[in-house]
Amino acid sequence: MATQPRPYYSFEDYLGAERDCVDEKHEYVAGQVFAMTGASFDHNLITTNVAGELRQQLKSRPCHVLSNDMRLRIEAADACTYPDVLVLCDQPKFHDDRRDVITTATLLIEVLSPSTEAYDRGDKFALYRTLPDLAQYVLITQNRISVDVFTRQPNDNWLLRAYTDSDGPIRLSAIGCDLLASEIYAGVDLNRTASDEGAPRP
Repeated sequence: MATQPRPYYSFEDYLGAERDCVDEKHEYVAGQVFAMTGASFDHNLITTNVAGELRQQLKSRPCHVLSNDMRLRIEAADACTYPDVLVLCDQPKFHDDRRDVITTATLLIEVLSPSTEAYDRGDKFALYRTLPDLAQYVLITQNRISVDVFTRQPNDNWLLRAYTDSDGPIRLSAIGCDLLASEIYAGVDLNRTASDEGAPRP
């Protein structure tokens, strides 16, 4: 049986529809549009914790901490995403005068969900690596202490440092900040098992 071809959208088609959409958010990759599922309580809590801690540490510096609703245009990959946390320590650059689509980032953070972990670690990371100014990419697991920090090297390779300890700082050298696991996971019940997290959407 032949499969039905998926419709192709230009980025401008996608962006026009997305700006008009009030009930859902969608990400865009090379002509394809993907609906985003709602995030869990723990996912939102971790995102809020991290963004709040980084805002506090960066408040006296010319950096911006944005979360959830900021669209990130990845021109080289013809993509547009909604990172959980985006940090920019440079002059903001926007897709157009609406200033609702940013085109650069210093550090990006994604909080992993069962339905998105493989994508966030694989294809999405590949998209993000095409951003020339991106210096670090951070992945945070929801149900246990596990933070992976990928740092761009001078040769354009990426070095992974994995943090699984409740003690000691998690170094974000790209923005000169440290996070503690107790700050990231404040209010999160780490005694819950992975099976307690929602099942992926089919």
